[in-house]
Amino acid sequence: MSPLIPTPDTLPVAWGWFQFLLLLTLPFHLLAMNAMVGSAGLALYARFRPDEPSRQLAHELAKVLPFLVAFTVNFGVAPLLFNQVLYGHFLYVSSILMAVFWLAVIPLLILAYYALYLYDFRFNALGKAGTIFLAMSLLIFFVIAFIYTNNMTLMLLPSEWVAYFQNDGGTLLNLNDPTLLPRYLHFMIGALAVGGLFVALFGKWREKGDAAMAATAVRLGMTTFTWLTLVQILVGLWFLMALPKKVMLIFMGGDMLATVIFLVALILALAVLVTGLKKKVYLTASLAVTLVVLMSFMRAYVRMGFHEPYFSVRSLLVVPQYSPMWVFFLSLVAGLLCIGWMIKKVVEIR
Repeated sequence: MSPLIPTPDTLPVAWGWFQFLLLLTLPFHLLAMNAMVGSAGLALYARFRPDEPSRQLAHELAKVLPFLVAFTVNFGVAPLLFNQVLYGHFLYVSSILMAVFWLAVIPLLILAYYALYLYDFRFNALGKAGTIFLAMSLLIFFVIAFIYTNNMTLMLLPSEWVAYFQNDGGTLLNLNDPTLLPRYLHFMIGALAVGGLFVALFGKWREKGDAAMAATAVRLGMTTFTWLTLVQILVGLWFLMALPKKVMLIFMGGDMLATVIFLVALILALAVLVTGLKKKVYLTASLAVTLVVLMSFMRAYVRMGFHEPYFSVRSLLVVPQYSPMWVFFLSLVAGLLCIGWMIKKVVEIR
């Protein structure tokens, strides 16, 4: 193991529990983030459209966006914590190396959140100026995603940490990594695509309230999803080819389960293109959610492949202490019930 990598902490239960919980919670965060970014992008596009249904769609999405930010942030806490439990000795180091940018995520997020609330509550009063607040929020989301991508790739590459000795100001970025750009684009184009699908679902939900606006949402959302998914497949192949050969080969027969997941994901990606072109909103959504879950599994394989020369989660020591795990599960159930109750109340009010 590299001397730059700290000694990992012990675990209270076997590592598989934390890996399971990480894979269970991450798709919720990704889906909420995709809905947030995609809705902001399509709301911005709708703002520039001259027709009334598009303007109405921008107004309706303005009411949804603050909730999507809240869900994205809260759903992101659990996978980040489980990531820290298993890979904290990598993630803490990379976070310190780029601490200035990493800590900047919080004020940036607050700024974007506040701008979206203004966009929502002062939609009519702001007029065209509302576009500035919406565009600023979307730009901040892209910046935060870039910071996250840098940290999540820098934690995979302890060999790059020696750059600290030339730059100890907490401003390191992982810009020399050939996977950085395709990985970032893979996430962001995917977010806009799945966000388009969310807008289409939103339109189906509002069909009985405002038929013209709903039809615009479905048409715009499905078109965005389909074409960006096509681009996403190409970017995904670029990302795959940019991976180190030993990591890429995990999906080419190096690991049978990873290879099967990759092939199923590829088939699903082609399937959603077909269902997207046919405007099958609910079927496309079901397939897309499954695809996001499979992508989470593939992401885990990529991380393990990068870490293989230095570390394996299987090597983590366990000092049994089961009560915190039971408290967590009880809190998780209580939290999900609260979220369900809040969503029910919001739907009733709206």
